Amino acid sequence: MAGSVTVQSVNGSSAKNRSLRAQASEDDPEDLETAKIQAKSSGNVYPYVGIACLGAFLFGYHLGVVNGALEYLSKDLGIAENTVLQGKLFKVGANEHTISWVVSALLAGATVGSFTGGLLADKIGRTKTFMLDVIPLAAGVFLSGIAKSVETMILGRVLTGVGIGISSAIVPLYISEISPTEIRGTLGSVNQLSICIGILAALVAGLPLAGNPLWWRTMFTIALVPSVLLAVGMAFSPESPRWLYQQGRIAEAEVSIKRLFGKERVTEVMGDLDAAGRDSSEPEAGWLDLFSNRYRKVVSVGAALFLFQQFAGINAVVYYSTSVFRTAGIKSDVAASALVGVANVIGSTVAISLMDKQGRKSLLITSFAGMGASMLLLSLTFSWKALAPYSGTLAVLGTVLYVLSFSLGAGPVPALLLPEIFASRIRAKAMALSLGTHWIANFVIGLYFLSVVNRFSLSTVYLGFGSVCVLAVMYVSGNVVETKGRSLEEIELALSSPAS
Repeated sequence: MAGSVTVQSVNGSSAKNRSLRAQASEDDPEDLETAKIQAKSSGNVYPYVGIACLGAFLFGYHLGVVNGALEYLSKDLGIAENTVLQGKLFKVGANEHTISWVVSALLAGATVGSFTGGLLADKIGRTKTFMLDVIPLAAGVFLSGIAKSVETMILGRVLTGVGIGISSAIVPLYISEISPTEIRGTLGSVNQLSICIGILAALVAGLPLAGNPLWWRTMFTIALVPSVLLAVGMAFSPESPRWLYQQGRIAEAEVSIKRLFGKERVTEVMGDLDAAGRDSSEPEAGWLDLFSNRYRKVVSVGAALFLFQQFAGINAVVYYSTSVFRTAGIKSDVAASALVGVANVIGSTVAISLMDKQGRKSLLITSFAGMGASMLLLSLTFSWKALAPYSGTLAVLGTVLYVLSFSLGAGPVPALLLPEIFASRIRAKAMALSLGTHWIANFVIGLYFLSVVNRFSLSTVYLGFGSVCVLAVMYVSGNVVETKGRSLEEIELALSSPAS
């Protein structure tokens, strides 16, 4: 798939309607108002997007909850001095336990869950997969909360990881398939915002720890509440009309469309599905089909975007922001975490407003460029002696700018873009493969980052992350197609055409 690929129009009603609305906006403001009125729908997709985003919230919460609780749960479980279980230390003398096998167990479970989620979503549907997801999520936090041994804690984290791995695969998939084309980017970006809110919620949940060291158990078990709400909410949510159509359940697909978009858009959306169905009436793809000549290029884009996202250093920055800030003379753990979390939320909120205006590709390029510049600043901060008097300020500035840049594009866009460019018959499995790549890369960075830093220095590692950002800008420029303003069916037909 070359960078020059363009998304062609489909002779369906949705493309015609968008063309007429675009022409109205250019010719006459009154026609634009008429078009807006006609676009109003009796359906309402927002509540169902909100329910799905509980999965994204849990994703963020479980990633963040262990960071604040690690010191307390380590002492409670008698592993405070066990560096094999806790992971290698950034500064042994400072007793900084920034990463642990408890964290790594979560990431390993998430890798398994991401592949499981894609398989289940294809077999039993999106909403039922969400409902089943509550089993590992609930069992995991329950075991973590009552753990009296390291083994029980790790088992609980593995099960929780399976749960958030499933969520990471199906939340963006479900949102992309139920969202109207004209706001799909905006709603898809809410996924990333929910992850950021979950991370912040974990920070807030840890505030009572100083006065109550056993509060860490409550921090884990309280996650039962959104898990149960996710399962209950999905029991009353409409199934993806695209999945129903693929299963031949046409009448149910029409009912789902009516609930999501309103009865006045049933004919329009079914027309899009029919057009895509006529072009490709093939059976559901198998795993090996992802590596066929037909799909290999587009699937490689999915894996590459998540590899660039992870090896550009985001989780290293988040995991070790406290240590980096301490190195720069900033002692408050809460302040360090809060700065990173707030920057993430602010950037994700801005991304929501830009996604359907600027487009996915341009945001990715801008994001990786900003991350690369921030990494260069951080690298110079810790290596250039002339900057030593300002190292504290520059470390905070570089980290905050990096996180802001990430949350504008590299954070939200991959999970939004990939369900858009993957053909319907491979969408769930290709998403699972891409998210599996994400979790494996996350696991590797979390496990070996400290060893690499101790060997090559923090400045050198940050320079390496910056180089990855430069490569990402080049890759996105040449290989990623713009998808804003196009229905999933239009994109699929365009990318499967001979010209692509």
